[in-house]
Amino acid sequence: MQRRERGRTRVRSLNTTFRNDKIGKDKIYHLISCAGALHCENPAKVEDDWIRDYGLETGDFDISDVDHELAEIIPTPLDMGEVYQRLIVDTAGSSEDYVDGILRVYNNELCDVIDNYNCSAFYEPSYVIARAYQNGGF
Repeated sequence: MQRRERGRTRVRSLNTTFRNDKIGKDKIYHLISCAGALHCENPAKVEDDWIRDYGLETGDFDISDVDHELAEIIPTPLDMGEVYQRLIVDTAGSSEDYVDGILRVYNNELCDVIDNYNCSAFYEPSYVIARAYQNGGF
């Protein structure tokens, strides 16, 4: 359980990395091109590799620090990956590639709302989240 919580915290830190573009667009293209092989790897190993290879710093964000009366279930990294993947695809421009979409979405203030597990934004249907993105908030 401890490793799982650590992984959740670290994935959240990696979200912040995309927001601040600490990896850089070219390296994100590389990571996307390797995704077919990396999805077979242990997620904790991939996290460790990214932190090492890209000089990322882990933060002190505690994903489990929620009001348990408001948030009975904390979404997994895969759950949140699906939320963000749908948001990127649902709001993509016709000439936008996936990496530009990643950077566009992760640098939007709506991520702070989606990542706040004390509210229900991450549980909303994808069309509601996409509409909130396009309207500038929920």
